[in-house]
Amino acid sequence: MADNDSVIAAARSWAGARMALATVVSTWGSAPRPRGSHLLVHEDGRFEGSVSGGCVEADIMAVAAEVIAGAPFALRRYGVADAAAWEVGLPCGGEIEVMVQPVAAEGFDPALFDAIAAARGEGRALEVTTDLTTGRSSAEPLPGAFINRYEPPRRLLIVGAVQIAQVLAGLARELGIATVVIDPRGRFLTSERFPGVTLDDRWPDEAIAALRPDGATAVVTLSHDPKIDDPALIAALNGGAGYVAALGSRRSHAARRERLAAELTTDQIDRIEGPAGIDIGAVGPAEIALSIAAGIVRALHDPR
Repeated sequence: MADNDSVIAAARSWAGARMALATVVSTWGSAPRPRGSHLLVHEDGRFEGSVSGGCVEADIMAVAAEVIAGAPFALRRYGVADAAAWEVGLPCGGEIEVMVQPVAAEGFDPALFDAIAAARGEGRALEVTTDLTTGRSSAEPLPGAFINRYEPPRRLLIVGAVQIAQVLAGLARELGIATVVIDPRGRFLTSERFPGVTLDDRWPDEAIAALRPDGATAVVTLSHDPKIDDPALIAALNGGAGYVAALGSRRSHAARRERLAAELTTDQIDRIEGPAGIDIGAVGPAEIALSIAAGIVRALHDPR
């Protein structure tokens, strides 16, 4: 999944200026950025995003300047077999192909940025197709075209404002995952403990139902209190969250499964990752939060 939020925001902020959009259309081997990643270049030289993590950006920005000045769209391939790849700094063993288009009706229509933002705001994906022979993009299907799928924004609903939640919320922020911490216990849920995080003091089942989790949403319960965690898990699974996890030991998860059997099907209960996260031998709140963050990333790379 390519993270293009900052590019979409910049494009809308720079509306009216001449711009060029670079997009990774193909990758081979150990490519530094995934297919669909964008780099947006403003006519004054400013830029946002990345197509290679810094490896070929300088060369791509030079091409973008030409496109902004009126040159046709361009396709560039970089790989270790080419001397130019070493010159621009792509010695990692992979190859990438990058398309550079004008941000204009004959290239990447500026209205597409608004359409992408609107779709993501509604929690739905949008596919943009591009004819690689003409460099023109459209939201309409086009056989044989390059398709870039813009997934709904990733979200994390943390139930239980405990110490692990404090670390996990910080990790999610660094990963670009919008986070809400839910806990009806006012002493736990404070802005001092969770600076810059959206807080929700409703009971978890009510809060989760209102927040309408989708395939790009993770719900993780951390309170260790069945009165708080169990209703949250039921709401998350009935609501279609893409990843659902619960903190606790294997023994406590077995007991949890028995309690939830009265409300959920076996298939639904099987979707709960318990204990939460990837087994890295985590000890302490920070490492446990890291293991949970890894589980979230793994699951939300392929939203349902």
